[in-house]
Amino acid sequence: MRILTYLITLAFLLVACKKEYTFYGHLYDAPAYDFELTSQDGKRVKLSDYLREKKIVLLFFGYTFCPDVCPTALTTMAEVMKNLNEKERERVQVLFISVDPERDTPQQLKSYVPFFYPTFVGLTGSPKEIEKTAREYKAYYRKVEGESKGGYLIDHTATIYLITPDRKIKLLYTPAKQDPKKMAEDIQYLLKSF
Repeated sequence: MRILTYLITLAFLLVACKKEYTFYGHLYDAPAYDFELTSQDGKRVKLSDYLREKKIVLLFFGYTFCPDVCPTALTTMAEVMKNLNEKERERVQVLFISVDPERDTPQQLKSYVPFFYPTFVGLTGSPKEIEKTAREYKAYYRKVEGESKGGYLIDHTATIYLITPDRKIKLLYTPAKQDPKKMAEDIQYLLKSF
């Protein structure tokens, strides 16, 4: 009986001492809107198409004429991919939703988005589709007339959303929280659950 008590006590201590994982990204845990948009290949796709494959999705709202924020975010996500092993990379999909459907045609997205990493996919749609998707994700964007090659700039949210296969926006990575190595660690931890 003493041995049984000892084993039970030891089991409880091991469980109690097990270190709980602390996410680097901001824990959000809200339902993810299942948008339907047009891919850089001209096909209609839904968020659920990627989640059905048990992939983690990194989602970003931006535009190809962006001078700084978007290239930085896409470079960061490319670095995240490089911090994952091959099997892990196969289970992560980066989606770049354009907030500039006027200029970002599927062809424009195809020549821009995969430049950062070959598996990255650019998405566009009608202004109403983009507006609804951005609203569902609480993403902000606004056209600003100014001095740029394209005639205007767009102010927009610079957050990277991590969406899990159970259709949850699990984590948010604001610009101050976009460390590729630490983001990759979050992904590695989450991939074990799906």
